[in-house]
Amino acid sequence: MISLLEGTIEFNGERFAVINAGGVGYKVFFAPETMRSVAKIGERHKVWTHLHVRENDMELYGFLSYAEMQFFEVLIGVSGVGPKSALGILGVAPLDMLKRAIAAGEMNYLTKVSGIGKRMAEKIIVELRDKLGGAQMSEGVRAELTADTDVLDALISMGYSQREAREAVSRVPAGISGTKERLSEALKGLGKR
Repeated sequence: MISLLEGTIEFNGERFAVINAGGVGYKVFFAPETMRSVAKIGERHKVWTHLHVRENDMELYGFLSYAEMQFFEVLIGVSGVGPKSALGILGVAPLDMLKRAIAAGEMNYLTKVSGIGKRMAEKIIVELRDKLGGAQMSEGVRAELTADTDVLDALISMGYSQREAREAVSRVPAGISGTKERLSEALKGLGKR
């Protein structure tokens, strides 16, 4: 198995990059947000990888953190969720927020992904909720998730990219509650950059 690659970006496609590691070029597929991070040709990067093997094809999927790779593997373990859909899910929100959303049963995060309808979102939630601590989730955490969804949508509608919105929401302290307050804090963070 190929679990980690460190090398130079030689080429970028729309959803993949070719990483030259030890004189061998590996074609690695990334989530759109990650792709922006590894977009510069000639830069060195270290990426965690998952080798996905099908009957007549092998593909590498890359991640900037081990936790993202682990969650990707959990997602593709759900029947009907392929690697492309799993990458799409990982691109919707920061990893911690995504895990909490699934644990809380928030389908709107999942149905934003192309190819994930209401039924598939329900299936993912049913299969992963207990693994992610859904039974112990407080109402306060559920309310915070709902607020974060609204904040993400508001920032994107204001013209911020999904990446900028995700980063801003992930920097909002947990103690701040309410959509208006969390949006205000996210906008302050965006203004400081």
